[in-house]
Amino acid sequence: MKTFAKRLFPALVIVMLGLWAAPALAAEGQPVDWEIGFQPAASSSAERIHDFHNMLLWIITGIVIFVFILLAIVILRFNSKANPKPAQFSHNVLIEVVWTIVPILILIVIVVPSFKLLYTNDRIENPDMTLKVTGYQWYWGYEYPDNDGLNFLSYMVPEKDIDPAKGQVRLLSTDNVVVLPVDTNIQILVTAADVIHAFAVPALGVKIDAVPGRLNETWVNISKPGRYFGQCSELCGKDHSYMPIEIHAVSKEEFQQWLITAKEKFAALDTGNTEIKFAFAEER
Repeated sequence: MKTFAKRLFPALVIVMLGLWAAPALAAEGQPVDWEIGFQPAASSSAERIHDFHNMLLWIITGIVIFVFILLAIVILRFNSKANPKPAQFSHNVLIEVVWTIVPILILIVIVVPSFKLLYTNDRIENPDMTLKVTGYQWYWGYEYPDNDGLNFLSYMVPEKDIDPAKGQVRLLSTDNVVVLPVDTNIQILVTAADVIHAFAVPALGVKIDAVPGRLNETWVNISKPGRYFGQCSELCGKDHSYMPIEIHAVSKEEFQQWLITAKEKFAALDTGNTEIKFAFAEER
């Protein structure tokens, strides 16, 4: 028994250290092994979502503890041995008032910040820039309407082409990344060209359906530079799992510099490249 305990203790220490380190490993906005919580928030929207989640967690924990304590009391004090002759009664006004009023108060505490969160995350006034996102089977198209209609397609980097030296991540890195400035109110318009997709980036608190024939809207204000990954979050066909999203958040000055090079880079592309990409997607 002592030998088992000696072996168990180091294992528990390693597991706890791993869980403690998980948030640091996820700092770039990507999933990591053994992660048990959200990716670190990298936008004002994500911070509000995390705060609301943490509040709910405390409420739910309190309710669960209360129910278990109540259940233990009933089992111990009112079992057939301890209480061979149960009391007979038809109602209890105090209990009925309490179990009506308390749940109502709990719901109010949940509903008020919930509605506020939904309203804040849905409404944006005077955006500084717009990003249009179009979902395809099975890749993404991006357009910067405020910057001479700059647009490009973004595909997952095939596993055989992944280069760890460049920081590329299997199933998450893309050939053309989305570059956005920090501390900027960014309006995101989302649609689809074929079937329903969903544009989702957990670290930014963004998830919105991409529906053919419909233009959905959300917004984000990225609070710190970094790489943030997401994926299509709506089952959209056989290559649904090969629709990653890669966003690089940079300073406003770096974003302006990127726009200059991006316009030159993507201006050289023609429809022939698009046809090749379609063939590549079909081969996957």
